[in-house]
Amino acid sequence: MKSFVTLSLLATALAAPTPTLHGRQFDLSSLLSGSSSGSSTSTGSSGLSALASLFPTSGSATGSTTGSADTSGSASGSTTGTTTSSTDSSSGLSALSSLFPSSSASTTSSSGSSDGLSVTSNTGCKELTFIFARGTTEMGNMGSVVGPEVASALQSLTGNKVTVQGVDYPADWAGNMDLGASGGPKMASLVKQALSQCPNTKVVLGGYSQGSMVVHNAASSLSAGQIQAAVLFGDPLKMTSVGKLASSKVKEFCATGDPVCENGVNVMAHLSYGSDAQTAAQFLVSAVGLS
Repeated sequence: MKSFVTLSLLATALAAPTPTLHGRQFDLSSLLSGSSSGSSTSTGSSGLSALASLFPTSGSATGSTTGSADTSGSASGSTTGTTTSSTDSSSGLSALSSLFPSSSASTTSSSGSSDGLSVTSNTGCKELTFIFARGTTEMGNMGSVVGPEVASALQSLTGNKVTVQGVDYPADWAGNMDLGASGGPKMASLVKQALSQCPNTKVVLGGYSQGSMVVHNAASSLSAGQIQAAVLFGDPLKMTSVGKLASSKVKEFCATGDPVCENGVNVMAHLSYGSDAQTAAQFLVSAVGLS
């Protein structure tokens, strides 16, 4: 369970206290006992109780904020599917504290995030609906590492025939222990809302880091026909299926050395997924038959 150990160390580095666990929406406890979570490296055996001991339990913190600035690329070096390539930068886990905004950081343009509100604002029907869950402590409802870039690429590839919606969930450190339960029900609700407003739209999902677990959680409560495809970046549950979606409709991006989705030690790899945005968008467009 190295990915969860890593998330614990990052939480400690940022001094972000976390609340105790609350009920999860679906059972993944079997994944936490000796299961493999990397493309080629198996993780150690551990139960959920062991994971709980890795996180501080006093107080609470939230990472749900709203930002409004545009984003641009992030570090390159990640790969798609199960094939990986090395990233250029390496760093100790302690260095990540300077790379992530803290829960008390500004919610304005300094966060580099952007919001997707097309479903909740009911801005009209388009052929494709992209719903994305950001990573831990990312600002806005789309984050800044990869979400806005995938949305932009989808707009370009489809001729702006896509509705974009971010999941407004806490995205705090405690959520990593909840395996997506803090945002999964909200994402599932957005899927249903999108289909209610636009029955003919094709809904695709995306998630980064903790947001990937949100996708897993949401998909577990949805029927096979409600979502058409998904792209996941730095997914702690990479070896787990995404609800009832066929594996051919899911694309995982896990950079070599990423300590969250692979048994790696390069924390910079976990921030590199912006370079995969175009590939991810092309996959989604192809998966739903728009190309």
